[in-house]
Amino acid sequence: MRTKKILFIVLTALIAVSMLGAQTEPPEAGECTSILVGKLASIDGSVMTTHTCDGWDDSRVTVVPRGTHKDGEMVQIWKTWKDQGYGAPAEVRGEIPQVSETNSYIQSAYPFMNEYQVSIGESTFSGRRELVNADQGLFYLEPLMAIALQRGKTAREVVQIMGSLAEKYGYADGGECLTVADPNEGWVFEIVGPGPLWTADSETPGAVWVAQRVADDRIFVSANRSRIGEIDLSKPDWFMASPNIFETAKTYSFWDGKTVFRFNDVYAPKDTFYNSRREWRVFSILAPSRNFDAWAKRYPFSVKPDKKVSVRDIIAITRDHYEGTQFDLTKGLDAGPFGSPDRWASKNPTGTTGWERSISIYRCAYTFVSQSRSWLPDAIGGCAWFGEGAPHSTVYMPIYAGITEVPKSLSTHERFEYSRSSARWAFDFVENWSQLSYSYMIKDIQAKQAKYENEFFDMQPAIEGAALAMYNNKSPELAKSFLTSYSNDAINRAVNGWWVFADELVAKYNQGGIFLKSKGYPEEWLKAVKFGESSNVKLYKDIVYPDD
Repeated sequence: MRTKKILFIVLTALIAVSMLGAQTEPPEAGECTSILVGKLASIDGSVMTTHTCDGWDDSRVTVVPRGTHKDGEMVQIWKTWKDQGYGAPAEVRGEIPQVSETNSYIQSAYPFMNEYQVSIGESTFSGRRELVNADQGLFYLEPLMAIALQRGKTAREVVQIMGSLAEKYGYADGGECLTVADPNEGWVFEIVGPGPLWTADSETPGAVWVAQRVADDRIFVSANRSRIGEIDLSKPDWFMASPNIFETAKTYSFWDGKTVFRFNDVYAPKDTFYNSRREWRVFSILAPSRNFDAWAKRYPFSVKPDKKVSVRDIIAITRDHYEGTQFDLTKGLDAGPFGSPDRWASKNPTGTTGWERSISIYRCAYTFVSQSRSWLPDAIGGCAWFGEGAPHSTVYMPIYAGITEVPKSLSTHERFEYSRSSARWAFDFVENWSQLSYSYMIKDIQAKQAKYENEFFDMQPAIEGAALAMYNNKSPELAKSFLTSYSNDAINRAVNGWWVFADELVAKYNQGGIFLKSKGYPEEWLKAVKFGESSNVKLYKDIVYPDD
């Protein structure tokens, strides 16, 4: 027993030392912002969640059909879904017994909605790296989400399935926060690894996890740091957790067992405005009466908005760059002459956080805002408003929970091969082209976004009314077929239209928009860079060199 204890201490120390360099990486390595809205906090009673997938992720979308399975059938667990493409080597981690029936769900880098309107947003917080067990843990996050969406019919069930699978088979990934929504509830699920000594034959759980329900009249935001604090497991309607949540913290000396236990402080301490600023921004927009300080270290787990919010309100937040605040990324020399909010990831020589981190960011792979609605059949009530690329330069397009396929442009993308057959490239191209003259071009982009999104939202009641009539006329499959056709048509029109728009921008802003009588650089920027100060002053020395 003494030998095992010494081995445990040595291993933990070695892992901590080996991770010191990784911990000094700039925060720009983090990803994703996720918002959850309770049904009483939304205008129409929808439970909503979001995801801005802000990293080098697979943006292809597919619909995985429901299935029936034989006794004894096994299901392979991949490292991540993207291992099955994009040139990355496929890695099968292992397999687990399959269930008799599996749900249909919509898959991208992170699966985000199943046929029962359960939606999941994601945000990485990493946590204490001493707990990562990539060797013995079976599940990385993406397949854990996928299996749970295939098996669960409610947010609560999906949380419980993810927790039980991670406990039984081991969790190999870093710390993650998931926002899980269904037509009635919204839950926050946070998970970290079990530590380096856990093995598949251990009697202890293979993960540490916790979940907290968001009150129906409140909103929640996660921005790459753990957000669950104090927990009360005597209230199962509001909290769930793995049985080792306290013991593991004491074993690793993360918690003394006497002070107040806060999951985020114990398992994932993090204080940086790279994270907190986005939390502040969401809460300050939706609950301005609270007058939250932008420099606070900690904000409430959730807040009640000053007024009920709509899907389009949340979409607007996903596009935010702190416009109109002291942190406005479209202002100042950092933004260049044309007010670009894009800040390329850069290592800060001081080791501290560099650029402000906004909610919308250039490196976003895809984004969605989902709504789950209890008064509609699942196939109709679940709608993920999905956009390829960065939120500020994409179009949010409707993908219903009941659809059976998506257009080829949405399921096609090669990272290193530019192609007009890919929806992702259409939106990425426009975002990149906008850097030539962002302050002018963003107005064109916003006008074009409004054209498509206004149409989609204006059509939504009629489309869903028609689908509901079909569904109630004992034709659920016809309703699904109708929604599939509508979603595919809407996506195709937006994507094809965006390629035409891209060509228009190339011509309009060619050579600085000279043919549009461009005004050149803004006067305030010219003054800031001291443009022309030397050109009107005689700087010549009275020296003339003779010819050789």
